[in-house]
Amino acid sequence: MVLSKWSEGITTMRTITLKLPDGLAARVSAAVRRRGVSTSALVREALEERLGHERDKRAGSCLDLARDLRGSLVGPAGLSSNPTHLRGYGG
Repeated sequence: MVLSKWSEGITTMRTITLKLPDGLAARVSAAVRRRGVSTSALVREALEERLGHERDKRAGSCLDLARDLRGSLVGPAGLSSNPTHLRGYGG
C-alpha cells in the first residue's frame, strides 16, 4: 500500500496491476503525455468518474431519495410548524 495525498486529504492506497490491450495502453500513454499527469492519476480519475456515477445513484439521504415524491400527497399544510397539529407531541 502507498500513503499518498490524493483527492480529499491523505488516503491509503492499494497498488494494483492492470492488463490493457495494446490500443488502450497507447491511448492511456498519449493522454498521460498530453495532460502531464501520471498514469496512476489518470486511471484513478477515470475510475472515479465511472464508478462515482454508480455511487451517486445509490447514495443520498432519505430526503434525497424521496425528493421526487414532494407534493404528491394531499393533506393539511404546515404539519411541521403549525401548533394546532403539534399538540400532544414533544415535551
